[in-house]
Amino acid sequence: MPINSNFTFSFNFNFNFNFYHRSPPFSHPPNDFSFSSSPSRFLRFCTTRLASAVFNAPPSPPPVKGLTEKMDLIGIVCDEHCTPGKYYCLFCPKCKGGRFMERSLSFHVIPTGDFAMWRCFQSECGWAGRIFADGRLAFNGFSRTVKRVGWSAKESLVLEPLCDELISYFSKRMISQETLKRNVVMQIAGRQVAIAFTYRQNGQLIGCKYRTMDKRFWQEKGTEKLLYGIDDINDADELIIVIHITLSFEEAGFLNCISVPSGAPSKVSTDTVPSIEKDTAYQYLWSCKDYLDKVSRIILATDSDEPGQALAEELARRLGKHRCWRVDWPYKDDINRFKDANEILMHLGPDALKNAIQDAKLYQLSNSIKYKKKRTSRASKSLDNIKS
Repeated sequence: MPINSNFTFSFNFNFNFNFYHRSPPFSHPPNDFSFSSSPSRFLRFCTTRLASAVFNAPPSPPPVKGLTEKMDLIGIVCDEHCTPGKYYCLFCPKCKGGRFMERSLSFHVIPTGDFAMWRCFQSECGWAGRIFADGRLAFNGFSRTVKRVGWSAKESLVLEPLCDELISYFSKRMISQETLKRNVVMQIAGRQVAIAFTYRQNGQLIGCKYRTMDKRFWQEKGTEKLLYGIDDINDADELIIVIHITLSFEEAGFLNCISVPSGAPSKVSTDTVPSIEKDTAYQYLWSCKDYLDKVSRIILATDSDEPGQALAEELARRLGKHRCWRVDWPYKDDINRFKDANEILMHLGPDALKNAIQDAKLYQLSNSIKYKKKRTSRASKSLDNIKS
């Protein structure tokens, strides 16, 4: 065909379009559309219908906010617009991306939004697990990171929110649901009713201590002994050390509390304090030395029984008696004192517990007062014997 030649391109359309609409998104009434014309009118018609459909479409489902809030508790930071069905590469809170700071954590929310799963593909990490919309947690451990906290590759730690029975149990002990939530107190999933006190450091779950209703305690084998509540003393210039979990103190307004992981000794050791490397029974103090060194005042609120007083002495020997204060729990009768903070909270209330902490005495002064009282008691007994 010559370059300058003209040609004509004609269209003949005879289309019949029947649109039937039961409900939005289309807002126009039912109609029959037929034309025999150029395609431009047809395109304008389709564009109008498409715009109407988009404008009237229902809003997209909100992001999985519940899951992202739960992920924050274990250190996984995901965009708030995390979309179900998609995979994300994130920074692993366990290995921090390894030597090259890589986004090695493969993270995925299933399309239904019921749970999310993840795995770190760093060869030296391999941390993996799941988190459910109803609050359950499942961690599957791999490699050295998991061995440090006591979970092997064949084991899983599965936690779920506290049942009504356990919530009622805490309520009778004057522990509120707000305090339980703040400390992420959960329970083991399954038939056994066992409380799980979660240990966290820098916001990450690093271990659990379990307790049954009949006061049986245990931790996973191989779990590192750590102070409970360590994140609460990051910026504290004074702290409170207790034997049991710190929940009772929070009800009295004290958030700067930590508790020892393994109870109290039966008596004070007569030996000198061993070196850090050999002081295995109190290794939890040395592993948190950086936290404790910057504190100027330490209140020892251990139990009033002999093991509790022995623990106070052992802690003071290691932390320095010059900066330790000791709590003397009030008397519940003419002879016996209340044993611990929860007894006072239950019988006297939070104000009495608060007053007991505020009335703590310098450790060395407290010891001298007790020594004088013992001498006076012995002297009076001797005098009574002479008179008799």
